[in-house]
Amino acid sequence: MKIVFMGTPDFAVPVLEKLINEHDVVCVYTRAPKEAGRGHKLTKTPVHLLAEKNGIEVRTPKTLKNIAEQEKFAALHTDVAVVAAYGLILPKAVIEAPKFGCLNVHASLLPRWRGAAPIQRSIEFGDKESGVTIMQIVEALDAGAMYAKAVVPITPETTGGVLHDQLAAAGADLMLDVLHNLEHITPQMQDEELVTYAAKLDKSECLLDFLQPAEVLERKIRAFNPFPAMFFEYLGERFKVLWASVVDMSGKAGEILEGKERLVIACGDKALDIKQIQRQGKKSMPTEELLRGFAFEKHHILHAEQ
Repeated sequence: MKIVFMGTPDFAVPVLEKLINEHDVVCVYTRAPKEAGRGHKLTKTPVHLLAEKNGIEVRTPKTLKNIAEQEKFAALHTDVAVVAAYGLILPKAVIEAPKFGCLNVHASLLPRWRGAAPIQRSIEFGDKESGVTIMQIVEALDAGAMYAKAVVPITPETTGGVLHDQLAAAGADLMLDVLHNLEHITPQMQDEELVTYAAKLDKSECLLDFLQPAEVLERKIRAFNPFPAMFFEYLGERFKVLWASVVDMSGKAGEILEGKERLVIACGDKALDIKQIQRQGKKSMPTEELLRGFAFEKHHILHAEQ
């Protein structure tokens, strides 16, 4: 099939790789290079780099709302547009330009978790499974008809990073299956009564609120690992928490119950035994490694607001 691909981050890379091997990808749309690092060097998106490596034309418009960009898009005369975490809203003229419209790889089992952060929210809220949905793009947010789904289980070991990679791989395979059978699939409408929204991640969520139950915080720590990462502050220094387990201990919320051989912090219910930690300006490490040369004062209270 003659395809235009629209995507930006690492999540979209496996999809594009599969499409390049199986179809005719005539053009790639991605977000424009951004300044990054201390030198403010312009950095191209992962999708941009992969497209260039394969000699595919790359376009980086800031918007698709103007008529000139829409006409350029339509002039590609493609069979379908495949979209994966592109980052720009597609206007009606773009949605309707390809023969079969625009198909999106969405990282949830729609209609659950429409919106910006379905991977993290599914772990945070204790879902037992996640997955990917191939859906038709419409003007409403993630509301299009569904072509196919693939289920990925969420286990007690699943982090946001692990699930991200699993869903990216599953989405790539599923998109190929859909494209191979596109003319024979009858898409299913979503049940609007089952819709939930995955709100965009906000940095204000990352400060550990020890008034919450330990089980809630443990899920959130996994969900936000590796990014944006949960943290607490101790004596003015920030410590990211990347892994923890729930232990049946109690104390005042935020109280350090153990701080020398292991780090245990009391929560609103039970406590967190911090297993993987990252001290400000340092690399992530097992907590026991940090505690060989650093100790937290027992009974010190970590506050949710610093």
